[in-house]
Parts: sequence; structure tokens; C-alpha cells
Amino acid sequence: MRSEQEMFDLILRVAKEDDRIRAVYMNGSRTNPNAPKDIFQDYDIVYVVTETASFIQDEGWIHVFGDLLMIQEPDRMDQAAGISMNFDRSYTYLMLFMDGNRIDLHIETQESMKESYLSDKLTMPLLDKDQCLPLIPPPSDEDYHVKKPSEAEFHNACNEFWWCLQNVAKGIWRDEMPYARSMYEQTSQAMLDRMVSWWVGAQHHFDVSTGKMGKYLKTFLPSQIWEKYESTYANPDPEHFWDAVFAACDLFRTLATDVASHCGYMYNKSDDENMSGYLKRVRALPHDAEGIY
Repeated sequence: MRSEQEMFDLILRVAKEDDRIRAVYMNGSRTNPNAPKDIFQDYDIVYVVTETASFIQDEGWIHVFGDLLMIQEPDRMDQAAGISMNFDRSYTYLMLFMDGNRIDLHIETQESMKESYLSDKLTMPLLDKDQCLPLIPPPSDEDYHVKKPSEAEFHNACNEFWWCLQNVAKGIWRDEMPYARSMYEQTSQAMLDRMVSWWVGAQHHFDVSTGKMGKYLKTFLPSQIWEKYESTYANPDPEHFWDAVFAACDLFRTLATDVASHCGYMYNKSDDENMSGYLKRVRALPHDAEGIY
């Protein structure tokens, strides 16, 4: 596997030798001083170019970066799906190489760059032939810090968590596992993830990032809470699924109560108690039941 230095040398050499490329900058985890470093980190690179057409027309030019294991061109895929795209402004290549390195390469015109360059604080200039890149401070992940929820956001998350569990319950009872699993993961478990992030944020004065999709949660959660969180993941076995649901309820209740206290909000115990009782009732129902109560 090529080293980080080898990859940066290659990325910059290609840019320096190509007059169409006028500047290079990077964003993503490699610019984040708080992100853990490992062999799977992508190189999120942007080439500021004089025009995009010649790059797109020459489909072989990207092979200068190495032997491809697989490539995705999301802009071309969106266009093929009928979405209107403007390739004259920008284009993206997501490239995984045979040695395990990955480059997410975005080419864009200077006009396009001026509209987006200042929007991401995790941005680091690497090369600027014409001094076209605006001056920016050192990279910071502050834009990705967990934000304190508003009172409405907090209550909406609580309501969504408890309300949608009725759909999960009927899906398990009906043995409709695709429905039950999707409903659980996309609604109630999603609200649990939001509450876990808020809880972590509250413990750290809302001055930390839990990472994309909560990937750093394990780093921040005490071991007993992390173990409880792991137990909220369900498998298709109905009894295990029910155990996961009730584990999620217990954890949500604990963390939501703490977040409410920290933020000065009220936790709706009535929804919690009523839905918890309902879930217990549905779990105990025989499959030939003619009524819930």
C-alpha cells in the first residue's frame, strides 16, 4: 500500500504537470486534527481546473493515480437516472485502487470553487498556482460539532421515537420482518442515535463531533452505555428483536432524561409509560389474538 507521502506526492505532481489544473485543496477527515488516522482514510481532493470537458472526454486520464479496483462516477450516474447535471462546472470520480488507497477526486472550475470553498471549515489548500484560493483559517471540525437541540427538536425526537415503535411492534407480531426492521432502523433507532449524540454533546459542552453517522460514539460513551447501545441492534429472530426494542427504550429513557435536565426541558413521561405498556402488551399477544386489549 502506497504511503500517505507517496499519495500526496502523486496528487501534487499530477497537478503541477498539468496546466489545466490551477489549484488543489483537500477536505474531509485527513484535514481534521481530531479525526483518528488509519489506513482506510480517503484522500478527499479537489482540483480547480480551467475547464472540465477535456478531463471528462479522456476517460483514461485518471489511471495516472494507479491501478483501479473499482470506480464510481456519481455525476454520470445521476445524469443516466434523468437528473439534470452541469458537467461544465464540476465532476467527481470516486476511486478505489488495487493497493487499498482511495481518492475521492472532484474537479471544478474556479467559478464553482468560489461558491463552495469557504463553506467547509475542514478545508486545506495544497497548491495554488495563481493565488486564486481565498485565504482561510486552519482546518477545524467545529461545523460538525453536536449542536444543542432546540426544545422543539428535543420533543419531536422523543415523540418520533415512541410513536413509531407501534409500527415496529405490529411488524414483529405479523412476522413482517423487512417492514419491522426498516421501520425500527429508520425511525426509532434513528431518533435513539440522535439522542445519544445529544447526550455526548451535553457531556462535552457541545464542543465535540461524534463523526459522520455517529462513527465516533464508542470513543465518547462510557462502557456500560456502549454495551447497552450495542444491545439495541436487532436480528430477525422475533424474541431477540423484542429484546433490542426494549433495550432501546431503556437507553432512550435514560439519555433523554439526562438531556432534558441539561437543556432545561421536560421529558414526556406519559408517552414513555403508555407506549412501554403497549409494547409489553403486543409482545405477549398470541398470533391468533382477536384484539389488543
